[in-house]
Amino acid sequence: MLLDCNTKMQRRLLFFFCWLLFLDLSRTVNPGCSCIIYSSRYNPQGGTFTSPDFPNHYPTNIDCLLYTFHGRQNEIIELTFHHFHTFSAFPNCTRGDSLKVFLHVEPSSTGVSEYTPWSSLLCGSFQDIPRVLYSSGSTLVFEFHTESASAKTNNTAAGFSGTFRFIDKRIFETDGKLTPNKMCDYHFISSQFTPQYGRFYSPRYPSFYPENIRCSYQFRARMKERIRLVFEELSLQKGDISCLNRADLIKVHDGNDPTYPTIAVLCNEDTEVEVLSTGSDLHVDFIANSKWPGKGFKASFQFQPFDDIVAEPEKVVPGAATGKSKYSLIGPAVSATTSSCDIIFNSDTTKTGIVTSPNYPNAYPARTRCRYDFQGRGKERIQITFQDFDVYRSHEDSKKCESTDSLMVYVLIDGKMEKIESFCGETQPRPLMSNGPRLLLEFRGLTSSRHIRGFKATYFFTENFGITTGKQEPSYPCAFVFNSNETVNGTFVSPNYPGFYPRDTECHYFFNGQPKERVRLHFNYFDVEGVLPCDAVSASDFVDFSNYLSRDRKYSRHCGQLQAFDVESDRSFFRLTFKSNDRLDGTGFNASYIFINEEENKTVKIPLSAASDYCYSLALIFAPVLVNLACG
Repeated sequence: MLLDCNTKMQRRLLFFFCWLLFLDLSRTVNPGCSCIIYSSRYNPQGGTFTSPDFPNHYPTNIDCLLYTFHGRQNEIIELTFHHFHTFSAFPNCTRGDSLKVFLHVEPSSTGVSEYTPWSSLLCGSFQDIPRVLYSSGSTLVFEFHTESASAKTNNTAAGFSGTFRFIDKRIFETDGKLTPNKMCDYHFISSQFTPQYGRFYSPRYPSFYPENIRCSYQFRARMKERIRLVFEELSLQKGDISCLNRADLIKVHDGNDPTYPTIAVLCNEDTEVEVLSTGSDLHVDFIANSKWPGKGFKASFQFQPFDDIVAEPEKVVPGAATGKSKYSLIGPAVSATTSSCDIIFNSDTTKTGIVTSPNYPNAYPARTRCRYDFQGRGKERIQITFQDFDVYRSHEDSKKCESTDSLMVYVLIDGKMEKIESFCGETQPRPLMSNGPRLLLEFRGLTSSRHIRGFKATYFFTENFGITTGKQEPSYPCAFVFNSNETVNGTFVSPNYPGFYPRDTECHYFFNGQPKERVRLHFNYFDVEGVLPCDAVSASDFVDFSNYLSRDRKYSRHCGQLQAFDVESDRSFFRLTFKSNDRLDGTGFNASYIFINEEENKTVKIPLSAASDYCYSLALIFAPVLVNLACG
């Protein structure tokens, strides 16, 4: 049966009250406001919900039909849509049939009114909506509204169907200690009385986080401990926009407050992102200033002893200049089988060294299998440059490395060690760079030959991404500043150039001239994986340009293999952003810059004014719109 809660009520004074009854939706709803309730008292295991007459077309002129889900005090509601198709006159759901969803109903309220803020407005087809929704408390409400038949032509939309269940919200409680009088500031302190690992979440997770909030998560390890974070799920906004232009983001600082260097900036959507501190403190800021919040994040933390990977005595391994001979499994894609040439290279021991195949420069033994595991910290990346490469390959395997002697390269992608490259034969590989503080080389010498030498390479734990020009800016993991009062012209390159750039990497290049200066960039070489329009749909890496810290519509994104070209700024400040995803890679770019005086049309060298210094400082601290207002 259906319960008519209140019909023909004045809209301005309309309040909807859904009492604790379980009502089965089985017939057409009359115009007016009606309520259907689902309660964990009667359905503790959950159940199903549908639009009226589903799977047939739903009725027209439904003023408001409320679906109300009531859980117990410590429960939240999970809704999963399996079918969804409503008539939509406009993409933003302002016209047509729609569902207005209320995810954050206050526990003290008796219902929702026209003044209750709604969280989502759903319309259109299944691909236009989030498949799963969560309440932040024990009540979830959505309102179904349909227009008159005269507003539609040939509409056969069947409406929606889905399932619901009640979840214990205590499984999403952050394990840290909440700071008094704060909504979402937590402390996590390692001691002999506290667990060495745990979890932390964005506010209201797994529901949408609130607008205009700032949360901090402070981690403090004991002496000779460090902190490992894994952001298992990150869902802020959809798209591949640079984190520089996102209102909602996460910044991880390698110390106990935001003044310490930034080692990670996270935005958009991602999974299994690992962050490792260099010391015993780590500070995480979650900043949410957008109008449409996302689901947020769930993450885990672990306090790790410094020596947890070098507990065994060091062994002498022929052919390896530096490292520990214990192998630690860091991903399911790699076998756990160990051998006498399995070596760990840790940045605590040394920042650079030599790695070789066994017995180099003599032939390596047949049936050799070695793993070289490089483990850094903070924003360190591992760069490998080869001095010699000569491994056995038969004529039958002249084009592939899978069935012959080879060196395989693995990096951490989505929490697993994924192979990104294989090298074989005599061709010396380009320089390699990891996408994070971990990299694994696996050498497989199946056949060998007395005429081959194996390989020799130098490794570096570097924080500059292989970029040696400009001044590195600590406010971002990868950012470089070029000031005209220091150098009026010079060169700059993509990370790890001329080798393949690392995946999952975002780098910024800031050019600061004087008020009457402009900067001209000339790209001698450009190879950035992607196809026009260089967006997320085409899974493209890209380079974009802007006269502001924010986005600039004047410039389109650049990707693909391009001939030499120039780009010139309209202002004294210019920004280039390079962003790669986790799919494919290229060799990046090699470019030069020159500051030009627009009046005299020649290069100048003038000290930076106080105004330029001030504007640039604002750009590093505040939102772009504030900088534009302050600095024009």
